[in-house]
Amino acid sequence: MKNKVAGTQFPTVPPDASSPIALATAQSVADQPNALARARAFAEPLIAGEVLDTGENVLAHADAVVAILKSIGGSEAMQAAIYLVHSCQHLNKPLEVIAKAFGPSYAALAVETTKLVYVQRQTRTIDSKSHLHDDPAAQTENVRRMLLAFSRDLRVVMLRLASRLQTLRYYAASRQAAPHALAHESLHVFAPLANRLGIWQLKWEMEDLSFRYLEPETYKQIARLLDEKRAEREIFMEALRVQLERNLNLNGIAALVQGRPKHIYSIVKKMRGKSLDFGRVFDIRAMRVIAADVKGCYGALGYVHSCFEPIGGEFDDYIAKPKANGYQSLHTVVRDQSGRPVEIQIRTQAMHDHAEHGVAAHWAYKEAGTKGYAGVSASSEYDAKIAVLRQLLAWERELSAPAAQRARDANQGLFEDRIYVLTPDAAIVELPQGATTVDFAYSVHTSLGHRCRGARIDGVMVPLNTPLQNGQTVEVITIKEGGPSRDWLNPELGFLSSNRAKSKVRAWFNGLAMEQTVAKGREAVEKLLQREGKTAIKLQDLALQLGFKTADELFEVVGKDEFSLRTIENMLRPAEPLPSPDEFVLAKKPRLADKSSSAGKNGQGSVLVVGMDSLLTQLAKCCKPAPPDAILGFVTKGKGVSIHRNDCSNFRNMAHGSPERIIEVEWSSSKAPEGSVFPVDVAVEAADRQGLLRDISEVFAKEKMNVIGVQTQSVKDNRGGTAWMTFTVEVPQAGRLQQVLASVGNVPGVRSARRR
Repeated sequence: MKNKVAGTQFPTVPPDASSPIALATAQSVADQPNALARARAFAEPLIAGEVLDTGENVLAHADAVVAILKSIGGSEAMQAAIYLVHSCQHLNKPLEVIAKAFGPSYAALAVETTKLVYVQRQTRTIDSKSHLHDDPAAQTENVRRMLLAFSRDLRVVMLRLASRLQTLRYYAASRQAAPHALAHESLHVFAPLANRLGIWQLKWEMEDLSFRYLEPETYKQIARLLDEKRAEREIFMEALRVQLERNLNLNGIAALVQGRPKHIYSIVKKMRGKSLDFGRVFDIRAMRVIAADVKGCYGALGYVHSCFEPIGGEFDDYIAKPKANGYQSLHTVVRDQSGRPVEIQIRTQAMHDHAEHGVAAHWAYKEAGTKGYAGVSASSEYDAKIAVLRQLLAWERELSAPAAQRARDANQGLFEDRIYVLTPDAAIVELPQGATTVDFAYSVHTSLGHRCRGARIDGVMVPLNTPLQNGQTVEVITIKEGGPSRDWLNPELGFLSSNRAKSKVRAWFNGLAMEQTVAKGREAVEKLLQREGKTAIKLQDLALQLGFKTADELFEVVGKDEFSLRTIENMLRPAEPLPSPDEFVLAKKPRLADKSSSAGKNGQGSVLVVGMDSLLTQLAKCCKPAPPDAILGFVTKGKGVSIHRNDCSNFRNMAHGSPERIIEVEWSSSKAPEGSVFPVDVAVEAADRQGLLRDISEVFAKEKMNVIGVQTQSVKDNRGGTAWMTFTVEVPQAGRLQQVLASVGNVPGVRSARRR
């Protein structure tokens, strides 16, 4: 039982053909004896039992495509490649397998064609679902995808054209209606491509078949009109052909006269373009004169015009001025003795071969030599490839121009935003309109952009800010090492147009600034470690202890002055040991007599020592008590009584070791001197952000509390970043602090605010 597979749908996009294997020097046909037979034998076990989504057998389709390629002069390598294209979806690593069996040239051609088939199928699927058949944007984007594929291997175009023609033939032979999206793409993308490359044999047939499926009623109507007097017309044309050929030869003009086939789509285009009815379409009766040389062409033209009445405005000299795709011929329309119009085309055999086969006559560009493509002579295979690519680019711009006008009318801004230029290796690079040589360098590779110092356009040295034009070849001149210039970011100088390139330049300078910041922070930390005699500490270990993932993260915040070196000092210095017993004096037994003594060197408030005569008292710095905190005293040696809060952990540790040193104290009932304030510490945890320190400080200022010290630490974490801050503020009493802490807690980003 046969398996049905989508002929252009693959489970995964094949490997990139820009790999080293695909980019290796192409292997010539001479190095591959019996390549066509070997390729068919390789593919047959894989595809013989498969069918495309059209219903056509895959092997039969490949055989038919080979016949088309052969008829238009495609090389044996191209013919063999079509079998390998259909084998790709059955191979796990098609690039490697085909390269090993047939060489890198075949592998690159097969894989690149397969990728394009896949992309085009996806595009048609999307377009058919979203009704974009007549959308110029969809059509132009499809063309652009094809151009990018062709720039890697020009032979891809021939495989795609031949395969599409066979698909249309299969639908016609099996009397099936081709899908609208496929027929539309064939008429508006593939047929114009064949026309641009001068492959008329494919162009006419593809146009007629596509039109047959898109407008079946119109197609049938024109076909019926052609058939009505076919016999009479053929007898007349044969008699005229024989007479004209004999008379030309009798007058010394060696020529062969042929009838020219009638193409329904071209007839319809003329009828619609010139608002003509069927009877006034001239090329219904047409002949072709093949002369020996150019002189014979003009001689034949003179004879025809002397024997028949030429119709004014219907003469074109495409020999003196060839078409963009290289087409050359003389076109004229005359009336016979009965007044019937007859179109006559006059050309040489070489012109005729090119008109029928175009670039296909010598398409294998690795073997083209000086023959060139599309009527353009070339001194090398590179020049030949460039000639074809520039014609393709010109075609794309011609296609885009009317679409761009429609987009402008609709205020959509489409199509005008891009250009295509060529690398020295003849690869197409897509850029925004107005892009410069620097934009081009960055689009190829970031490193190339950084090291860019000069450029040539079509071989001529130009300034770096020169805007590029469609189809130009750009070569970048670089230095071995270096970076961009800050001038490139100056919009007035016009070095960069692409946002992508601008972002890469900014990223380079941001990275440079970060390196300088990290270096500054590293220097500060290392100096601190030397000063503290801690040079043995590993910087990474130090960063981890401080809550940073890497040493560079620590250096960065230190370099930005966002992290205090005092925090590192405090961590490096060991905690002060608890006072030993000999540092204290024994306290006397408490008595009822009370005396007041000043608390604090600035006379801030009063503390009453119960049962003692006048003693020196001082507020402990570890807990910073303030009225009306519950307090206790600890007698020290030579420093009087140290006043602590009841909940002070340091006091509890000292009391546990020397309980006899504890003494009862309380705040004096007498009014404190006017202006007395007490320093207290406030700990704040918040989400790190710009302006956080400023916002919290404004709260203290609004509450008329003087901030006399601030310590901050910021650490990046899974929440984005956390800041810890310790504020030392002066308050008249601790009770007043609670409402201030509530206000601090309302600051955006603050998670907690408490007294330490």
